Amino acid sequence: MPFDAIQHLLIGQECQRLIHRYAYLNDERDFDALIELFTDDAILYRPSAPATPLVGREVILAAFRSRPADLRTFHLCTDVIVDVEDPEHALARSRVVLLSGARSDSETGIVDVVSKPPAPGTFQDRLRLTAQGWKFSERRGSFWI
Repeated sequence: MPFDAIQHLLIGQECQRLIHRYAYLNDERDFDALIELFTDDAILYRPSAPATPLVGREVILAAFRSRPADLRTFHLCTDVIVDVEDPEHALARSRVVLLSGARSDSETGIVDVVSKPPAPGTFQDRLRLTAQGWKFSERRGSFWI
């Protein structure tokens, strides 16, 4: 079956959804669901450590689980551009603004303000179609500041 414009648009939409889903699951601290967005052999370069590759799902999951329990985050993803290479591979880039701070006290209802300044950055992604759908095979993040 030839690769047509509609298939191209659908791939772009699925890849954008993957990028936004990553942000939501990360902010919700649903790391078990988050790791399902990666291929088994994925490589993640976190924006906080852009020169340190995390290789494989187990290593990536351990890194997410090691985050402080009282840390809350809000990732705002924008300007997502997807370049479809073929029906099973795509490249993407996006901008992110990270807001983070201590978690609110649920018992008292006190809401902490964001304790760190906004951190703008980018992601460069390699995406691959698997039997379970589109996944990150490589995610390379970096902060601008």
